[in-house]
Amino acid sequence: MEEAFEIPVLYKGQELLFPARLLNVGYSHKFLVTINGLEFFFEQDNNGKYRALVTASNQVDVKNLDADLLKAIAESIESILN
Repeated sequence: MEEAFEIPVLYKGQELLFPARLLNVGYSHKFLVTINGLEFFFEQDNNGKYRALVTASNQVDVKNLDADLLKAIAESIESILN
């Protein structure tokens, strides 16, 4: 079982903490991050940058999220790993 941790994110001048888990998927990995009660997977693209995946379960509610927040979380993941 994956251990939970928090990802610190600087967003609009505030430091926010988001609960997350690292999931091993075959030879790869994903981060499962909870944002306002919704779970988002973050995975690497072909360039090694992280991106949020929108699933059927959070597709409707993602319209209410600021895309810049998702980008800030992805950037925070990248900075933690580098």
